[in-house]
Amino acid sequence: MSKRPDHYYCQSGVIPFRKRNGKLELLMVTSTSKKRWVIPKGVKERYLSPKASAIKEAWEEAGIRGKVSRSPIGAYRYNKWGGTCTVEVFTMQVREVVRNWEESFRDRAWFSLREALRRIEEEDLQQIVRQLPDFV
Repeated sequence: MSKRPDHYYCQSGVIPFRKRNGKLELLMVTSTSKKRWVIPKGVKERYLSPKASAIKEAWEEAGIRGKVSRSPIGAYRYNKWGGTCTVEVFTMQVREVVRNWEESFRDRAWFSLREALRRIEEEDLQQIVRQLPDFV
């Protein structure tokens, strides 16, 4: 795949969560290829702050709204488009999940913290998710 403009490599996203019966659960979506489970994230829009861009991605990719952390709880890197993307990660306590959303071709599911960690491929993101109970 060919290299993209530099701003494509600056991304933001959310770790959507809820507490159910006292247990932490994370909402994940499938990648566009449906081969992996990922957090809602994407290219930071030039006209939006990282937080606002993360909120937009959560709505587009997962059809969710909620309370987002004031600042990111971490960042991770992954390779895509022949370069390295850096993703600023915020938490989102999910308050609304809509039935139909923009990218509803993606699957969406709630997972226990343990199961979410098992499905996340990026080690840096796993480290951030492991810290989640300390932040929420």
